[in-house]
Amino acid sequence: MFRTALRNVLAHKARLLMTVLAVMLGVAFVSGTLVFTNTVSDALQRSSAKGFDQVDVAVTPVYPPDRGDRLSEETRLTPRLRERLAAVPGARSAVGVVGGFTAVADRHGKLVGGGFQSQGANYWAGKGGSDPRYPMEQGRAPHGAGEVALDAKTAERAGYRVGDTVRISVDGPVLTPKVSGVFTTDDGNVAAGGSLTLFDTATAQHVFHKSGRFDEIDVAAAPGTGQEALKSAVDKALPKDLAETTTGRQLSDDQARSIASSMSSMKTSLLVFAGIALFVGVFIIANTFTMLVAQRTRELALLRAVGASRRQVTRSVLVEALVVGAVAAVAGLLAGIGIGAGLRSLVGSFGASVPDGPLVVSGGTVAAALSVGVLVTVFAAWLPGRRAAKVPPVAAMSSVHAAPTARSLVLRNTIGALFTAAGVAVALAASAMEGSSGQALLGLGAALLVIGVFVLTPLLSRPLIAASGPVVRWFGTPGRLARQNAVRNPRRTAATASALMIGLTLITGLTVIAGSAQQSIDKMATSALKADYMVSMANLERLSPDVEKKLAATEGVTATSPLRDAPARVEGESRYLIGVRGETIGQLTDLPVRDGRFTVGGRNVVVDEKTAKEHGWHVGDRFTGSFEDGGKERLTVAGVYDGNEMLNGILVDNATLTPHQRTPGDMQVMVKADGGASAAVKDRLEKALGDNPAVLVQDKKDVSESIAQTFTLMLNMLYGLLAMAVVVAVLGVINTLAMSVFERAQEIGMLRAIGLERRGVKRMVRLESVVISLLGGVLGVGLGLFFGWAAGRLMGSEMPTYELVVPWARMALFLLLAALVGVLAALWPARRAARLNMLAAIKSE
Repeated sequence: MFRTALRNVLAHKARLLMTVLAVMLGVAFVSGTLVFTNTVSDALQRSSAKGFDQVDVAVTPVYPPDRGDRLSEETRLTPRLRERLAAVPGARSAVGVVGGFTAVADRHGKLVGGGFQSQGANYWAGKGGSDPRYPMEQGRAPHGAGEVALDAKTAERAGYRVGDTVRISVDGPVLTPKVSGVFTTDDGNVAAGGSLTLFDTATAQHVFHKSGRFDEIDVAAAPGTGQEALKSAVDKALPKDLAETTTGRQLSDDQARSIASSMSSMKTSLLVFAGIALFVGVFIIANTFTMLVAQRTRELALLRAVGASRRQVTRSVLVEALVVGAVAAVAGLLAGIGIGAGLRSLVGSFGASVPDGPLVVSGGTVAAALSVGVLVTVFAAWLPGRRAAKVPPVAAMSSVHAAPTARSLVLRNTIGALFTAAGVAVALAASAMEGSSGQALLGLGAALLVIGVFVLTPLLSRPLIAASGPVVRWFGTPGRLARQNAVRNPRRTAATASALMIGLTLITGLTVIAGSAQQSIDKMATSALKADYMVSMANLERLSPDVEKKLAATEGVTATSPLRDAPARVEGESRYLIGVRGETIGQLTDLPVRDGRFTVGGRNVVVDEKTAKEHGWHVGDRFTGSFEDGGKERLTVAGVYDGNEMLNGILVDNATLTPHQRTPGDMQVMVKADGGASAAVKDRLEKALGDNPAVLVQDKKDVSESIAQTFTLMLNMLYGLLAMAVVVAVLGVINTLAMSVFERAQEIGMLRAIGLERRGVKRMVRLESVVISLLGGVLGVGLGLFFGWAAGRLMGSEMPTYELVVPWARMALFLLLAALVGVLAALWPARRAARLNMLAAIKSE
């Protein structure tokens, strides 16, 4: 039976080609994802480990409990403590570290590197005036506020040389120091495409608002002293509960785990889409083996007649699947390695950078690729193999194919109806819930509904395909034959259409959700604000309070208000208060007021409705706010407003809030101009800030466009990832048509004999393909619209401005693409059908 199975594979290799390709694409997606993520993770870990070569023990401050990040800015790592640590037994040196965000503009004024990876640090001039962490390639170390050093990659990308003036920004205002030197570094941010700017220590402490203190103290061990021994000595020298110590080895291990964790989410996301492609491939595999079994009925019956048991027949089909899966898995693994290498290069073309390192093809990747390819293929072929074993030898020898019984069809339709009803009911129940509590239930409902529709597709195919009658009749006899062929075997048609249905369901649902969410956020951003401009840092860091002062002094500006957050404790809970300029906030916002007045000033505050309900507050109620400096204020609720994602929480006058902040910083600055937004006003605002590339000056249109750009980018990425599932579905249509042409060779020969031209044969196969593809398209778009509506209703519970947006033009485009898929998929099968020899086809069995 094993040799028989192998001969069958070789005999039907052309018919199995599409199955091999479908499995290969899914396996290539899986192995490519694993190779890419493992390669990037390994490269980042290697680069990160080099960054800790000069650190044997790191000393960092211990933050008091129940305080947020803004509360813990005061560090007690002082220069005096550094000197004490440098003198502990076994220490060779102790370096004070200060750092923070630093944007660098190139010669054209554009930001160099990723905003979140643009960092600044201090150059610690140790013995001999050099810092071993940053060896100078050109020039010398920076001295004074007017000099900086740039990493070599940034200098090369931006076109800077020693002696050039560079424009940088830390928290808003532009600085214009000179480049004193260019250095090399193993810093992971730089290796990943970011930038690193060095100041001398005093300047770094000043620009990062950390005068007289350090973020960290790195202690290096003397020769012969181990990291653990040095850590024990440092611990003894530190006051109790002042700081915590970590060895360089532990830091490297922690960083490696952090990188692995961050890459894990990307890996999981990509594997989900690979799983979708493989799931679609299951339909193709099952369809292929079902058709092969049907075409080899006599052969299987003969095996039964000469003594083969049902189990042996099933095993022979599974052995064929095993061979096909193994070939596809090996081909997919090789293709995946190429995809992994290609993705790594592609990342660089988008402006990102991956540290140098070898391509990582681990044993786990090889095992996963081979296992996935073989198991998916064997699993999908099991049911056709089981059906093959049930064909009675006598019926098969007589070519009496066992048609589905009425009982089996009723059972199938009943099961499908139950699954569909359960899916709809669960999805409706989930959509009525609030927020994330309904997400899992909605996912369950979606899965049940998709399964139900798939099971019912043979039943649904007849009326839906019948609806195409008026259109296909325009094509005469080939059109009528195409429609009849499409419903001749509803199960086969259903399996082929379902593969395309799944891809289009996901694409349609995501399109509806993204379009609705985009309009909702756009509406929220524009309707709740009277401000003409929103000014913020490109990397979402805080702006210096000087920025608001410069904007307020700009010609044509009538009102400004910074949005300043500050941690506090309110009624025993940690909460951030939002500081605004009380006298102007009413001119800059248009938030609906539920109760009281929108009055912010002195000790009067306004709170959003959600916060008011949580605390049981009403207008006139008073509460105590405890601030980061230990001070307290008795605040009065002057009004309750409807908050949104742009502005919510407790709004406090900055005149009350700022005195309690150690380092004030603004999240955004709202600006209103005389006469509204205009190109001239925007130009004046940008010039007032020194044309700073790290600062965004956005009017409402810019905000809307940035939201649209974000959603468009997200959708395009998802479309690209789901394209693999669509490609696999196309292969399924090609495979079904090609095998159907082989199966109907005699029939096609007869049609040719009675006068149907080659052109008519081609048209018949093409129209059959289009009808099947449109069946999958209609079902996919319909399901996608339902899921988009249900998910949107769930989102609307937390997003008041949410409203369903159905992009009808894009839905029509999806259906046209489905039809195009049908046309393209039919090219080869139609050509093959038209070229059949008429007499040879009539004589075939």
